[in-house]
Amino acid sequence: VQLQACGGGLVQAGGSLRLSCAASRRTSSNNAVGWFRQSPGKEREFVSAISWNGGSKLYADSVKGRFTIFRDNAKNTVYLQMNSLKPEDTAVYYCAIARGSYGSNGDEGYNYWGKGTQVTVSS
Repeated sequence: VQLQACGGGLVQAGGSLRLSCAASRRTSSNNAVGWFRQSPGKEREFVSAISWNGGSKLYADSVKGRFTIFRDNAKNTVYLQMNSLKPEDTAVYYCAIARGSYGSNGDEGYNYWGKGTQVTVSS
């Protein structure tokens, strides 16, 4: 399975971006998908995850109320809508396919990772 994350860019604080993660195979529709991010000098951290059917969603406390994850299995794509962006959201964002149908906040639960997309939020 190949993943392609895109949608990153440069935005001012308070702005919005929508990231997308497209999978090369329909297999991903049976699995949860997660978003993680990594800033320079920091470890990769969990951002959000969505279950195989979209019925269960997880968010890191730092993004609750600002980010929304959703998926379109017909398009093998998962989205991360990011609103009210802050400079501390600046990072490379990665999507990953979980080993199972429900996501988790630990990266050990994911076995396919896409290349990241850079998100930069200016103050």
